[in-house]
Amino acid sequence: MTTSIATPVRDDRAAVDKAVSLLLAFEDQTGAGLGVSELARRAQLSKSTAFRVLGMLERNGVVERIGTGYRLGARLHQLGASVYSPECERLRDLLLPYLTDLYESTHHTVHLAARYDSEVVYLAKLYGHRTVAVPSRIGGRLPAHCTAVGKALLAYRTDPGGPVTEPRRMTPHSVTDPVRLADELSVVRRTGIAYEEQESRLGVSCMAAPVFDGSSRAVAAFSIAGRHGQLDTRRLEPVLRRICAAASKIAGRAQPVRVP
Repeated sequence: MTTSIATPVRDDRAAVDKAVSLLLAFEDQTGAGLGVSELARRAQLSKSTAFRVLGMLERNGVVERIGTGYRLGARLHQLGASVYSPECERLRDLLLPYLTDLYESTHHTVHLAARYDSEVVYLAKLYGHRTVAVPSRIGGRLPAHCTAVGKALLAYRTDPGGPVTEPRRMTPHSVTDPVRLADELSVVRRTGIAYEEQESRLGVSCMAAPVFDGSSRAVAAFSIAGRHGQLDTRRLEPVLRRICAAASKIAGRAQPVRVP
């Protein structure tokens, strides 16, 4: 009688961890891509391991090679787009002309964002003539309490519960005290304008206003970003209010938009 020994199941968790570390290393990638050595350094992997895992990711369309460098592949972008509902796409398409108006009126970096639980997701972004290193990216998320668009949306949230769950600090200026944050949101409801002063990134200031759906429900927000101390809020406030009011009219006439 022979006894068979079961083949042990291979545990690929370590390989998955390495792959994820490499994908996260692409943050702030340049158009020319990143080299193996730089990716290995960021992911804290040996160059040979990074090269092997990148080859696996390339075969699956998650990364693609550009010369001697790599960049995120089309399949990963497709997966990322599937995270957000068609309603977010419809909201972006509906409001993008007004974001363009905001850019043309200010020539600053401007954003269109919606709330996603306790975060904001950036649906569109136009870069201004006076560039500033804002941490936002299209499709990316940031803690709502650390951004002007987030505060503009949190101030008008209609779902039960506190304004933020487990607030985290992105810079020393981030507002994480619930009482202070509640006071700021109260001011937003009274004035209609939200501000961020170096709360998501040092050196960055931002102002935002909500877009309503014909009622008191804020479905999105527009923001204007600039270098800290260089935003002319007295000039920009009326522009922001006017464009958000026009966007709210079109959003109110459209079919109800439901965002997360």
